[in-house]
Amino acid sequence: MDKIMAMREKRAEMWEQAKQFLDSHEKDGRLTAEDAKAYEQMESEVLALGKDIERMERQAILDAQLAKPVTAATTNMPGAALNAERMGRASEAYRAAMLKALRTNFRQVENVLQEGVDANGGYLVPEEYDQRLIDVLNEENVLRPLATVITTSGEHKINIAATKPAASWIEEGAALTFGDATFDQIVLDAHKLHVAVKVTEELLYDNAFNLENYLIEQFGKALGNAEEDAFLNGDGTHKPKGLLISAKTSVTTAAADLKADELVTLVYSLKRPYRKNAAFIVNDQTLASIRKLKDANGTYFWQPSYQMGEPDRLLGYPVYSSAYMPAVAAGKTVITFGDYSYYNIGDRGTRSLQELKELFAGNGMVGYVMKERVDGKLVLEEAVQTLKMKG
Repeated sequence: MDKIMAMREKRAEMWEQAKQFLDSHEKDGRLTAEDAKAYEQMESEVLALGKDIERMERQAILDAQLAKPVTAATTNMPGAALNAERMGRASEAYRAAMLKALRTNFRQVENVLQEGVDANGGYLVPEEYDQRLIDVLNEENVLRPLATVITTSGEHKINIAATKPAASWIEEGAALTFGDATFDQIVLDAHKLHVAVKVTEELLYDNAFNLENYLIEQFGKALGNAEEDAFLNGDGTHKPKGLLISAKTSVTTAAADLKADELVTLVYSLKRPYRKNAAFIVNDQTLASIRKLKDANGTYFWQPSYQMGEPDRLLGYPVYSSAYMPAVAAGKTVITFGDYSYYNIGDRGTRSLQELKELFAGNGMVGYVMKERVDGKLVLEEAVQTLKMKG
C-alpha cells in the first residue's frame, strides 16, 4: 500500500512538472516542435505510471481476497447440519466434473454435468466460474460497474414516466385542474454474444497448467471488451443500444478542438439531480487534450487522484477512459457525461460452455466456445449528455 501511495505521489509530482514546463515554454498558446515533443513525452510517462498504479491496485485487491481465511467460524445452531452441500451448478462436484471434462476433451463426462446441459448441447458454466467471470467483466468493462445490471429470465419491461404532472396555484374553493401523466416502456431483450479460444493439447493435459484461470481470464476479457464496445456504440440491431446512440448531444464544439468553456457547458447541460452521481467517459487521446485545458485563473481542470480506487477527476467529477470511445475527430461524439445508473444491462440466464469437436484437431488444439445473452439500453435519455466535435 505504501508503494502505491508513493507511486501516486510521484505521478502527481510528474504532472506538476509537466504543467510547469507547459506554462514556461508556451508562447501565445503554442509550443515549438521540440517543446511539444518533450511535453508529450512527459505526459506519456504520467499516463504510463497511472496504468501501473491501476495494475498494482488490482493486484492488492486480489492479494487481499486470497489472504482471507479458507475456513469460516461455525455459526450454526446446535443440531443443524454442518457444511450443507450445495447442489446443481453451485456444487463442488459440478465444478470438478466440468474441469475434468475440459481436460479430457469431454471424453470423460460425469453424470453430475447433466444438471447443467443447455438447449444447444453445451454445459452451463459452474456458478463459481460464472461469478469470477462477472468479476473479470467488471474489471475489463468500464460501463458495467457504473450501470444498473439486472438478471432476467425473459423479456424484461421497464416502465418510465413519459410526461409528468405539473403543480398549479388555485384560489380557495376553486375547481381543481387535472393533468395527464403518461407512461412508456423500455424492453430489455437478449442478444447473443460468444467468444472462442484455442488451447494446445499439451497445455490442456498438463496438470501444472492452471486451465480454469486461463479460460476465465481469456473469456472474461473478450466478452468484457465486446460488451463495452456495444454498450457505447451499439446500434440496437442484434446487439445492445449504446450510449452514444441514445444520449442527447447537448454541446457541439465551435472548432475542431476542445475548449474549456465547452466542458463547463456540458456539465451544466445535465440536470442537477443527475449531476450528483455523474462521471465522464472519454478516449485516452481526448483525455490527453483535456489535460492541457485551464480555467481563467490558469488552473488545470484535470485533477489526479491520490487515493486507491478513486478515479481522476475533471471539474470535480470522476473520469473514466475507454478505448471504444471515439477519438477527437470531425463530427464524432467524443465525451459522455451523466449518471450511468440509468443505463440498464440485462443478463439473460447463465453462460454456457461448449467444445468445438475436431475443428482444430489437425493443429493439435482444442477449441471452446462460451456464449451469453445480454442487452443494454439507456432508460432515460436526459440522464446522459454528450459533446460532439464540429463536423
